[in-house]
Amino acid sequence: MGELEMRDEVRAAPDPRRWWALALLCAAFFMVILDGTIVLVALPSVGADLHFSKQGLQWVVSAYALTFGGLLLLGGRTADLLGRRRVFMTGVLFFTVASLMCGLAWSPAALLAARVVQGAGAAIMTPTALSIISTTFTEAAERNKALGIWGALGGIGATAAWLIGGPLVDGPGWQWIFFINIPFGVVALALSPRFLRESETGLARQSYDPVGALTITAALVLLVYAAVKAPEVGWGDARTLLPLAGSALFLAAFTLIESRHRAPLLPLRLLRSRTLVGANAVMVLVGTVAIGVPFVLTLYAQQVLGYSALRFGVSSVVLAVGATVGAIVGQGIVLKAGFRAIAATGLALIGAGSLVLAQLSVHGGYFPDIFFGLLLSGLGIGLSFVTATVAALAGIAEHEAGLASGLSNTALQIGTALGVAILTTVAVSRSTHYLTTHADANPLVVLNHGYHAAFLALVVLAGIGIALALLLLGRPRTAEQKHLEPAPQAGATD
Repeated sequence: MGELEMRDEVRAAPDPRRWWALALLCAAFFMVILDGTIVLVALPSVGADLHFSKQGLQWVVSAYALTFGGLLLLGGRTADLLGRRRVFMTGVLFFTVASLMCGLAWSPAALLAARVVQGAGAAIMTPTALSIISTTFTEAAERNKALGIWGALGGIGATAAWLIGGPLVDGPGWQWIFFINIPFGVVALALSPRFLRESETGLARQSYDPVGALTITAALVLLVYAAVKAPEVGWGDARTLLPLAGSALFLAAFTLIESRHRAPLLPLRLLRSRTLVGANAVMVLVGTVAIGVPFVLTLYAQQVLGYSALRFGVSSVVLAVGATVGAIVGQGIVLKAGFRAIAATGLALIGAGSLVLAQLSVHGGYFPDIFFGLLLSGLGIGLSFVTATVAALAGIAEHEAGLASGLSNTALQIGTALGVAILTTVAVSRSTHYLTTHADANPLVVLNHGYHAAFLALVVLAGIGIALALLLLGRPRTAEQKHLEPAPQAGATD
């Protein structure tokens, strides 16, 4: 009996390397987030050097978004089945090699192919890293602190893209926005065996669901594709409606397959959890508004106020600072105040920040509107992102942590794609309508009317997010605050 107790105590001891593991995983997440936005700064240079067509250039962004968003669920589930450390390292390897190929690309086709592989690597890496954090930090308060740091790094990575991208593109060249990933990747591969524990599958026998994986991946890819194409061709165009219809059909097929498969990719019983469903619904709205604020503001600042990419990057640091503070505060109070209150507060702050930004004029300045709009939005992004992440992983069994992480990241990517599509459509429609009634209007005034409408749309989207948070989320259950069983020691399943 004494030997069993001693064994339990050893098993329950927290991993002494857990904070080093967190640093490694957050560095990988930072790399993924950075790469999703830094390419925007380089698009004009990429287009000129590789002779992209105007229609083809958008696919430098979209190819990455499609594979990243479409494969997240499969990536998370694969980690549960095959072991999180080895799957994480596989994702890092894909991402690093693809980054090298992006920088060496000699033609549009070569760059787009490399971006597809890079998106696949990100889809493997991101949910796996998040599930490793949730199972490595077994005590609730520590786990929330780790998730707060994770959320803060996401906000910093998105903003740092403008700070880092501008000097690289203007200096050594656009290729270096990809080459900077390589040292991160090499270090991550070298340190992963040292700091990351391998996981057991938790399953008596590994059984795969290839048809389910194909149908959900097809559904997600078509959904993201429709969101990417809609601003270009219109929401009522067949090139938008057909992919949406196809996505719905694949989703229906996936649901039918999962209800009958003995080892489904996504056990439908998980969707009976109000907290899990609510967290992912809120995460979609968080993704929509979190990308929406900087997306619309960078267009306003550069096209209306004449900011350079570098100047906008420097001025948007307040967004990263706000997101960092919001994430740190959120992880510290979410278990006390409850998911509903913190998520709703965060989304309300984003809505308030967007309302401030909606007052911007053609002759607007940084103070007070842009500064306070960014500060409020940043605080809200940090609070709501961390809350939705914690809620999405609350009460999830260890062997399904990768799947839950994949769901959460999928919701975020869908929200991001929808946010860009919706806000682009609103801005273009409003500008076009204004121009039809004011044919001789100043072009800057026309643009400003479009961006004003987009910021008001962000207020509405934040309001929808608040309603979802209040309706679907609640206080964390007591059971969710108990210690999780820690992952086995490194080398247990190699």
